[in-house]
Amino acid sequence: MCTLTYKRRKRMSKEMKKEEENEEKDVFEEGESQEKKSSTIKNLTSLLIIVTGLFVGSIFIDIVQLVSGEGVSRSVLGQSDIFEIGERTWVAYEEPIARVSVLTDENCEECDPSQALLFLRRYLPTLLAEEVSIDSAQGERIIEEANVNTLPAFVFDKSIVDTSFYLQAAQIFQSDEKESLYALDVAQLGLPVGKYLELPEVGEDAIVVGNPDAPVTIVEFSDFQCPYCQLLHPSIRQALEEFDGQIRFVYKHLPLSFHAQAENAALASECANEQGKFIEYADTLFENQAQWGETEGTASFKRYASTLGLNTTTFNQCLDSQKYQEKIASDVEEAQKFGISGTPGTFVGSQFLGGAAQYESFKAMIEQELGGELQEGESDEEDAV
Repeated sequence: MCTLTYKRRKRMSKEMKKEEENEEKDVFEEGESQEKKSSTIKNLTSLLIIVTGLFVGSIFIDIVQLVSGEGVSRSVLGQSDIFEIGERTWVAYEEPIARVSVLTDENCEECDPSQALLFLRRYLPTLLAEEVSIDSAQGERIIEEANVNTLPAFVFDKSIVDTSFYLQAAQIFQSDEKESLYALDVAQLGLPVGKYLELPEVGEDAIVVGNPDAPVTIVEFSDFQCPYCQLLHPSIRQALEEFDGQIRFVYKHLPLSFHAQAENAALASECANEQGKFIEYADTLFENQAQWGETEGTASFKRYASTLGLNTTTFNQCLDSQKYQEKIASDVEEAQKFGISGTPGTFVGSQFLGGAAQYESFKAMIEQELGGELQEGESDEEDAV
């Protein structure tokens, strides 16, 4: 009996102890749940206070701006596509901002981009322009990466791709390899070129008339059937005589597609140059432009070669085989690189002349280039001393 009673008491004691532990656990969990609930309420209350404060603050700002007439809040912007602040009228656009780096040279008056920017903003009202000097590190990087050749230059970032202007005029943009920079072809837009950063190459096979070591080089992209090239030619001839030894004349081909005989004339002139008679043959072509321009085939060009005493067998073989076709195509490609689409396009040293010009104007450009060469030479001599 004693043994049974002891075991029973022990079991009862354990059961009571367990019940007490369960009660304590329930109390603890209930307390923890109350604490979490209280914390959540506090957080929600804080958030509500902040949101309310922002809302009230926004309304307060709107009221202040309305009364003072200064500044516009986001809520006001969303209510209208056009509004006035002071003396300005603001218009909302769905277009993204088009960021452009405008490359300029402060020493070049013709490189002023202001007129071109006015023109661009007519079609691209969200234009955001940043002027960049070509002498800066940023300018040099853009020139190299975007292959810039003329000033002023307009080089856009990728934002331009998302504009309606780009969708309509993608053909006048040239992107870099990474498609991160988009240079605008100003020549296709008809915008004037202020300065060329490079000049046409004078290769070993180039047509050169005059002193090959002359201080000033004149490069003309020309079409023998072009009436304006015909007008410029006497100025070229007079300059070669007056500035004998001081200039060299380089002729490059740009036969225009709407001149049916221009390419045949270009091929014939190359064959004449092969025999050392380019300038004489060019004189003949320009003098008789109206006659051969109405013909077909190459008979007229072969006749002129005979008149000038050329070896007709060699000349005819050269012309019939279109021996210089690739060279002419290379000249055309180079003209396009410089944005030259019409003839004549003439480089007088570092200056560019589009179209024909009276001799006095042409002469002034040559003298200006010779003056620059003289000053540079004198400076070199002084440095040597």
